[in-house]
Formats: sequence, C-alpha cells, structure tokens
Amino acid sequence: MTANRHEQMLEVLQRFRVLLRAIDVHYRRAESRSGLGGAQIWALSEIASSPGVQPGDLAKRMAIHPSTASNLLRRLEALGFVVRTRENHDKRRVVLRATPAGLRKLRSAPKPLAGPLQEALLALSTRRLASLQRDLDEVLSKFTRLDPSAKSVLIPAILSNRAAPKSARR
Repeated sequence: MTANRHEQMLEVLQRFRVLLRAIDVHYRRAESRSGLGGAQIWALSEIASSPGVQPGDLAKRMAIHPSTASNLLRRLEALGFVVRTRENHDKRRVVLRATPAGLRKLRSAPKPLAGPLQEALLALSTRRLASLQRDLDEVLSKFTRLDPSAKSVLIPAILSNRAAPKSARR
C-alpha cells in the first residue's frame, strides 16, 4: 500500500468518525431538549405527516423491524402523543394519529425531525445516492462478519451499543 493511499484511507476513516459523532450529538441533543429519542421524534413526525398510517407502513417508512416500530409506538402512546384506532369499515385495520400534544411536541423538537443523516441523504441527487449505495455495498462486501439484522436497527441504538449482540458486549 502506498503512503498516499494509506493517507486517503485515513481521511475517509476520519469522515466516518465525524459523521457518526454528528449523528450521536444530534440524537443526544434531541433527547435532552424534547425528552424523546431521535427515533421517537422521527416516528411521531411520520405519523403527523400521514394521519391514518398503519404500524407496518410506519416500519417500512423508517426501514425498521415491525417490532421496533411497535416499541416506539407503545412509548409514544404512553406519553399521549399518538393514538391507535380501528377504522370504522374494517375493524382489523389499525391506524395511527398524532394527538394535539404530539403535534405540540413536534413543533418544539430539534430539527431535522427525521435526523441529520436522513436529511443529508435525501439532499443528494438520485445519481449520487445510487453511487454512494454502490460504494458502501462494495465496502461492506470486504467484511467477513456482518449482522444482516442491523439493517433494521435504529442508529441511536447502534451508537449506544444497545443493539449489539451479547457476545459483542463483553
């Protein structure tokens, strides 16, 4: 490996560190200012922007496991920020709505509501986003041990090590 290539690798590594730290700072700030975690704010904002969304659709919109979405919803309901109701025409269909208290909480929550990484990715052109996806896929292909379930784990959980398998926490 040439010295220049090694320097370039270190520069990219530093950018990953800066990115992860910025995400961590945002989520910690959001929680201290609003009393809600970043994922809770994001879920609440998704529900507020799409009244009547179903829990499974919320999980898809956030790219998380349905059980993770269910845990988020349980907490938001307990706080009085979200209500689950059954539709009149189909009692099996559960829909979500933000309460007035939930809408007030969103107005005072730190922005961006979905999180800084999500906002930055959405700001990229379709071409640049596809290129980044291919590049990250190539980087990930060099790893011998990946946890496929990490695709649906919330970033704050990963950053705080709550999502790490027990064997990795030792």
